[in-house]
Amino acid sequence: MRIENSFIPVRGVGETTERRLWEAGVTHWDEFDGSVVGETTADRIQSFIDTARDRLADGDARYFGEQFPSGERWRMYENFRSEACFFDIETTGLSQHRDTVTTVSFHQDGETTTLVRGDDLTADALRAQFEDAAMLVTFNGKRFDVPFLETSFDLSLDHPHLDLMYPCKQLGLTGGLKVIEQEIGVERDRPDISGEDAVRLWKEHQRGRDGALETLVSYNREDAVNLRTLSDTVADRLHDDVFAPAAER
Repeated sequence: MRIENSFIPVRGVGETTERRLWEAGVTHWDEFDGSVVGETTADRIQSFIDTARDRLADGDARYFGEQFPSGERWRMYENFRSEACFFDIETTGLSQHRDTVTTVSFHQDGETTTLVRGDDLTADALRAQFEDAAMLVTFNGKRFDVPFLETSFDLSLDHPHLDLMYPCKQLGLTGGLKVIEQEIGVERDRPDISGEDAVRLWKEHQRGRDGALETLVSYNREDAVNLRTLSDTVADRLHDDVFAPAAER
């Protein structure tokens, strides 16, 4: 499902009205003629379409991040997939005020980069990684990764944000990232490593244990890369659940 299939950003258009449009054959902005809804709603929809076409042509993801309800931002994914920044952090604990970030891995447009504390993990390096991102994709990043980075590095990450934990719940996919990966068939090189192990590996690295940092980085990179696979799966399944049944009537 793409942004151009959506009418829900319009004031006064909820799930019921949008579904009614789709069921009437209005499944794309190009098909809207105002005949299915009242005059006031039709005017609002047309105004939105006129503005949104230009913003989409300009690649203005922030505009759509503001227009879409937070629970519907998954619809942006297909349009901005190649510019999405999938990222994940590892830390020494759960408190953004007491603990520190150890590694951050990014996966964008097929490339994966990891920044490591004490080496190249700096505020400037983080800003450079996020600079070209149209949208951020995380798992539980709204509550953990984003505020942790903002507090630790004085960043302001105001990009449109797709936190996959919430659309996963909508699909009945619950539990942590590793549990959901197993459920959708994603395999890991090191399936026995957990977030607690990531803390342990960092401590072992600080004590000079050979291979500890390499294992931690590999684990963190898999987290970021697998978010792409999970995003593809979530977007496809929500398309089938939300859009396809109405559009195919």
